[in-house]
Amino acid sequence: MATTYIRRTDGRRPPQTGGYGRSSGSNSQGGSRDRSFGGDRRGGSSFGGGRSFGGNRSRGGGGKRGFEEMSVDLSKLINKAVPGKEPEVYVPTHQFVDFAIDDRLKENIIKKGYTKPTPIQDQSIPHVLEGRDIVGMAQTGTGKTAAFLIPLIDKVLKFRELGKKERVLIMVPTRELAIQIEQEFYGFARMLQINSVTCVGGANILPQIRVLRRDPSFVIGTPGRLKDLAERGELKFSAFNTVVLDEADRMLDMGFIPDMRAILGQMPKGHHTLFFSATLSREIEKLIGDFLHDPVRVSVKTRDTAETIDQDVVFIKPGENKFEVLAAMLKDSKEFNKVIVFGRTKHGVERLTRDLNQQGIKSESIHGDKTHGKRQKALGLFKQDHVNVLVATDVAARGLDISGVSHVINFDLPATYEDYTHRIGRTGRAGVTGKALTFIEKR
Repeated sequence: MATTYIRRTDGRRPPQTGGYGRSSGSNSQGGSRDRSFGGDRRGGSSFGGGRSFGGNRSRGGGGKRGFEEMSVDLSKLINKAVPGKEPEVYVPTHQFVDFAIDDRLKENIIKKGYTKPTPIQDQSIPHVLEGRDIVGMAQTGTGKTAAFLIPLIDKVLKFRELGKKERVLIMVPTRELAIQIEQEFYGFARMLQINSVTCVGGANILPQIRVLRRDPSFVIGTPGRLKDLAERGELKFSAFNTVVLDEADRMLDMGFIPDMRAILGQMPKGHHTLFFSATLSREIEKLIGDFLHDPVRVSVKTRDTAETIDQDVVFIKPGENKFEVLAAMLKDSKEFNKVIVFGRTKHGVERLTRDLNQQGIKSESIHGDKTHGKRQKALGLFKQDHVNVLVATDVAARGLDISGVSHVINFDLPATYEDYTHRIGRTGRAGVTGKALTFIEKR
C-alpha cells in the first residue's frame, strides 16, 4: 500500500513555504472560483480514494478559513511515461465528406486540416444532424468542440434555407474555453455569414450587448454573465432552440447548477440539447433526466491520465523552502522550457509569479482576479514562448490547448484527483511525452 501524507492548512502561514498556499481575500478557496462566474465551487470529492477533501472548506465570502486539504495516494501520482508508444488507432465509421452537411462547411473543415473524425466526432455528429439530444462522455482534448460546432453550424444553414432563424446557446465554465470555442467557430464558419458573440465576465459588457442586439446565431458564454445579460433584458433564452452544455461536471464543481437550471427552464419545450461531461454525478444525471429527451449516450473516455505523461512527486523536507526548490528547478531551462505551475489561491499565484521574476525566471500569471485582457495577454506571451512559466489557479486546468508544455508542476495540491488529472493533462499532448511533478510536504 502506498504511503499517505496528510497536509493541513488552518489559515496561518505554513512554515518555510512563503505563504503561497495561504488563502486570502474574500475567496478562501483560492483560484477554484472565478469572480466573474457568480458561483461557488463545492468540495467533498476524494483524491485517489483517500479521505474526503473540501468538506470543511469555507465557501464564498469569509467565515472560517481552515480546511483539510487532501489525502494523497502516491501510487496515483507516480507513473513512468511510455516514450514513443503509439496510441491505439481508432478507425472511424465516417469521413467528414460522408456527413450530410453543407459543401461550403466541408471546404472549411478541410482547410482547417481536419481529415478523419475523432471518436467523439464520429459517434456524435450523425445523431446531432438527426436532431437527437446527446450525452457525450468525453475529456478535454478529444475533439468535442468540433463534434457540436460542425453539425450545429450546418443546422443554422439549413434553417436559413427554409427562411427560418435558428439560434444556438453554448454554456461553458470558463472564459478561456468560451474564447477557444469562438476561435474554432470562426474557422468552421468562414465565409458562411454566420456570427457569434462571446459573453464572459471580466470583459467589458457593453461590446457584448452591442453584438447581442444584432441577434448572432451563436451565443457562447459562462452562466454568470449569461444570467447577468438576461437580467438586463439583453438576452432572452426563449429565443434559443438549441443549447450546448460543455464540461458540465466543471460547472457543477463551480456551483453553476442553479444557474444552468434557471437558463434551461426558460428555453422552449423540446429544445435540442447537447451535453458534454467528463464525469456523471448523481446531480448531473438528474439534470439530464429533467431537461434532455431520450438522449443518445456516447462515451469515448480514456484512462485517467495519458501514458505520455511521466508523473512523479517532489518531497519537501521539514525546514526546506518550497519556493527555493521550485526556483532551482525552473532555472534549468534546458529541461524546464515551457512550464505551467499550479497554485491554490489567486494571491498566492500572484506572489509566486512576482518572486519567480525576481529570480530571473520569466513568468506570467493567470487567475480569476485578472481582467479578461490581462489573462489573454498572459496566455499569448506563454504560447509564443516570450515567458517560460505560466503560474495559474485551476482556472487554467481545463479547456486550454497549449502546445509544447514540457512540465506541469503542482506547487499546491489540487482539490480532487479529477482536478489533478485535468491539470496534468496540459502536458503530454499529441503523443509527445510530458512531465508532471507534485510537491508533497513531509511532516
